[in-house]
This record gives sequence, C-alpha cells and structure tokens, in this order.
Amino acid sequence: MVHDEQDSARKAGRRRAGTACPVGRAADGTWQVRDYAAARALLRGPGTVQAGLGIETVEKLPPRVRRPVLYRDGPEHREHRRQTARFFTPRRVDEHYRDLMVRIADEQVAALRAAGEAPLSDLAFELAIGVVSEVVGLRYGRPGVRRRLERFFPEEFGEPGLTSVRGVYWWVRQNTNWLRIHLADVRPAIRAHRRHDHDDLISHLIAEGCSDAEILGECLTFAAAGMVTTREFICLAAWHLFSDAGLLDHYRSADETGRLAVLQELLRLEPVIGHLRRRTTEAVELACPGGPVTVGPGEYVELFLDDANTDPEAVGDEPLLIRPGRAPEVGAGLSFGDGPHRCPGAHIALLETDVFLSRLFALDGVRMGGEPRVAFQEAIGGYEIRGLTVALPRAGRR
Repeated sequence: MVHDEQDSARKAGRRRAGTACPVGRAADGTWQVRDYAAARALLRGPGTVQAGLGIETVEKLPPRVRRPVLYRDGPEHREHRRQTARFFTPRRVDEHYRDLMVRIADEQVAALRAAGEAPLSDLAFELAIGVVSEVVGLRYGRPGVRRRLERFFPEEFGEPGLTSVRGVYWWVRQNTNWLRIHLADVRPAIRAHRRHDHDDLISHLIAEGCSDAEILGECLTFAAAGMVTTREFICLAAWHLFSDAGLLDHYRSADETGRLAVLQELLRLEPVIGHLRRRTTEAVELACPGGPVTVGPGEYVELFLDDANTDPEAVGDEPLLIRPGRAPEVGAGLSFGDGPHRCPGAHIALLETDVFLSRLFALDGVRMGGEPRVAFQEAIGGYEIRGLTVALPRAGRR
C-alpha cells in the first residue's frame, strides 16, 4: 500500500513508520489502516470514538463541563451536528460568506501589491481568520488576533505535564494563551451576542446554556480546524501551482467547478492532517483485501489518510500523480474525514482557497520566492509550509 515516492507529485512527503500493509498492527499493538474502503467504513460505522487530537487532556475535565464537539461521540454529538449543520450548507456559504471571502481576498491581494512581496502564510491566515470568525461569531475582538493564534498554535508543541521543566513551561504557556484569546476575542464576542442575538455558532452555544469556558473551547476547536488547516492548504496548493506550469494553466483557464476539482485532487494527494486515531468501544470487523479482521474493544486504530487516499482500488492508476477529476465520487478522499466527524467546513475551506488563489494567480508576473520549508506535527501527520513568499515584478506593484 505504501507507494514508491520517486514517481510522486507530493511536496510534503511524510516519513513512513510501521507496517506497510493495508491493515496491520504496529509494534505497540495499535492497528494501522491504509486501505481506503476499510478506513472509510471505520469512520462511518459504529463502535469507535475519537482518540488523539488532545482528547486525553480533555477527558480529564470535570464531567459537568461540556466537551467541544470534536471530542464528543454518540447521540449528543449527532444532535449538535444536526442543529449546527445550517451554518455550513453550500447555499449558506454562497449567500452569506462568499462576498466576505472576496472582500478579504481582495484586501490581501492589495496588501501584496502595496508591499511587492509577502509571506503567503500571512496572507492566507488573514483570510482564514476572517472567514471562520464570521461563521463562529468572533467579530468583536481586539486587534492582533493573528498574533494571539500564532502563539496558541506554534510551529512546535511541547508535551503537557508537571513532571518536567519542559512540561511545566508548556502548561503555563498554553494557559496564558488561552487567557489572552478569552479576554481579547471570545469574551467580547459573548457579551455582544448576549446583548443581541446573531445567526452564528456563538449564539447557538449561548442558547444551549454553554458557559464562557465551554464557548472558548468550541471557538479554539474551530480555530484549529478552520483557520490553521486552511492556511496550510492554501500554501501547499499555491506551491504546486507555482511549480507546475501545466497545472497552473489548467487552473487559470477552468471555471470554478474545474478549479475546485484541482484543489480537491491536491488535497486528496496531500491531506493537511495525515493521521486520525479512533478507539474501539466494541469489536469491529474490517473488510480488508486479505480477508476480514476483527479489532477488539478498547483497542486503538490509526488511519493513514495520505495512504488511503492513494489506494489505487479507490482512485485509479498512478495515484501519486495529479489528475484533476480522476475520481469525482472520491473527490478529496478522506482528507476531511468521513462519517459523523467529517469536517463540516469542507465546502468553506475549498471555496475560500479558490477565491484567494484565483485572484493571486490572476496577477501578472506573480512568482514564488525560493523553495519553502516543510515541518511536521508527527502526532497528526500534519504538515506546515513556511518560508513561501510571493512577489510581484515592479511593474505590478503600486
């Protein structure tokens, strides 16, 4: 299942560890799934709950504290998703958020024109922050939200705990950053929403009776899921387009549907989050190429999305190459997850990426300044693209 990366179009090649089988067990007993059909069935089916993504820390909270939706499963989770689905429908995205995306994208392009050169991650982060803030309701905060979020989501994370100097430092730093975001962004938004009801996530959470701390937790979850990941994908997609003249010509000449197909194919090939973990609550049978296997209750399963998305049985021949529209029924594969925990903002992320990149690549002479660097968050198989600058010739500046 693990393919020869020599013939790969990937920019952010992840390091491989453990078994290369479609379904197998690592040395520590964790099940590893690289088969597309088995991974999708596990995400869609019953018998598992979330694991990883910091859930071990969240589980230490008092039982009376409501967990963010990312860390819930079962009927409570399904009901929350049902009630909030209206914020993420394609129709709402088009009617409520498209104009905002266009305005912020135009602002970032204007900033690039004025400066002549800029880090793409900064431009992309401003876009992602503005869009997610509107969906969630974080539009009343103080200036400097980008800096506060960068502190909360640094390039390197420490390990929490009070048994080492490094662990204590991590604990103090993260709690300080929680407080900064609460005081500067979330508390002002909650106060504004309590005075006047809004049609957004914070108003929904207030109506549900959530405390300020619980609303803060949900806001930070959406910040990580909607802001940080979109920033990384915008940078990665731009890197591909800058590096492949044929793909860029195809993207520039396509209509919106065609451009979105390009972005879906890039995301299939290089999901921002490469690994998901689940814990079984009952015996789960997986139908695998070599015959069914049974995962016992209480065991951990790690899903390698980057491998599952390149399963030729699902996506066809030459799965490591870019072929927009190769498998419309697969689209971006499992890059947004699947089943009850599939990312609700998938359409938002793809559309805002296209709104921005279609404007960026409409600029005459826009170029990439040097090769960017790639860092990884090993716990989630996530990549971070840094050092990717975009620049304009002097004639294109103002």
